[in-house]
Amino acid sequence: MRSPWRALTVVATAQFLVVLTTSIVNVALPAIGSGLALSPTGLSWVVNAYVLAFGSLLLLGGRLGDVLGRRRVFLAGTAVFAVGSVSAGFAGSSWLLVAARGAQGVGAALLAPTALGIVLTLFPPGQHRARALGIWGAVSGIGGAAGVLLSGLLTGLFGWRSVFLAAVPVAAAILVATWLVVPADRPGGGRIDAAGAALVTGGLVGVTVGLSGGGRLWLFGGALLLCAFAAVQRRVAQPLLRPGILRAGQVATANVLMALLGAAWLGVFFFLPLYQQRVLGYSPVEAGLTQLPLALAIVAGSALTPAATRRLGPRVVLPAALALLAAGLLWLARTPADGSFLTALAGPSLLTGTGLGVAFVVLTELSAAGVPPADAGLAGGLVNTTRQVGGALGLAVLTQLVGGDRGYGPAFVGAAVVVALAAVLAVALRPTPTNTGPAPTTTEPAPTTVGKENP
Repeated sequence: MRSPWRALTVVATAQFLVVLTTSIVNVALPAIGSGLALSPTGLSWVVNAYVLAFGSLLLLGGRLGDVLGRRRVFLAGTAVFAVGSVSAGFAGSSWLLVAARGAQGVGAALLAPTALGIVLTLFPPGQHRARALGIWGAVSGIGGAAGVLLSGLLTGLFGWRSVFLAAVPVAAAILVATWLVVPADRPGGGRIDAAGAALVTGGLVGVTVGLSGGGRLWLFGGALLLCAFAAVQRRVAQPLLRPGILRAGQVATANVLMALLGAAWLGVFFFLPLYQQRVLGYSPVEAGLTQLPLALAIVAGSALTPAATRRLGPRVVLPAALALLAAGLLWLARTPADGSFLTALAGPSLLTGTGLGVAFVVLTELSAAGVPPADAGLAGGLVNTTRQVGGALGLAVLTQLVGGDRGYGPAFVGAAVVVALAAVLAVALRPTPTNTGPAPTTTEPAPTTVGKENP
């Protein structure tokens, strides 16, 4: 019988790759801008094309997994992701690079929610799920920091194209390992809400372009499409986002908070490398190596979260983590031109990383608490959607705060304000007995019933 822990290793590696791809371009942005003659706004779209395609299609990816089979959609997403990575590595113009980043985002939107759905299915609520999600959070945090680290090393040694091509062999290995380790699940059947998918995708794109300087028409059109999406979901027989899932457990609250956390998450990994290189004068390799305190803090925070949540409860742990994150962001907002590594980077990175790691794990578990197994893919798609879309919208707004003589400080202050708002909202959380129940007596959870996929 296949071990669920081995399956976790495979899908967690895919999650690592997805998060890494969000941040791996950041240190390489100056080199990409020089190589393809991109403006600062154009550079932000090298990031946002991936994040926006990823975030706007995650609900569809999660629903496809529930209907067609999660492992099947996971494999398809990994393959699309690999093709996008190859295309980005060989892109000869700015528009080709942005299009290839969008293709990477499409692949990630298929594999990420199905990967989390596989984890939620293999590990029922209890101590084992808490441990699995702790690992999931640590891997996600490492992916963000490792992206910056590897970006510096690869850009300095092999050029900016290598940051995309390096993902290809990892994606190929995930494809092979998935066939060998991850159990096939039976397709759930049902229909895909194509109209809902088109409306939510168009709406999110319109709002993000509008906030990025595209004008009121984009913003108004995007908002209108999102309103139409909400109306359609209440009328179709099999909606893309079943309204009832928002009433399960604390799904709605967790996703709102995850959107706010996503704005800070993406902001840190976008603006910190730019500050290091353009203000402190670090080389790409130095900028990457100095991300280690951030990476280690995220890992430590994620690893300690399950035990802390069992002892104190999410209502205590989550606001404390968000307060720690806000303090780290305010410390980073000083952005002195002559700052030392210890005072300008290492200290705030430890606070920021710990807060990010803890908050991510708590919110991921809350977003799945009380959700029936049949909706595991949808729950995974929803929480990934809110984090990615929150990140895209947050980056669009925070980018407008940077420019002239202001430096990067206002962007970190803006991110801290968003996190402080999240901390205030988190205080209103109700206790969640789902996360604190007794541990199962078995040493390893039994995998779900393994069925053969339809040919």
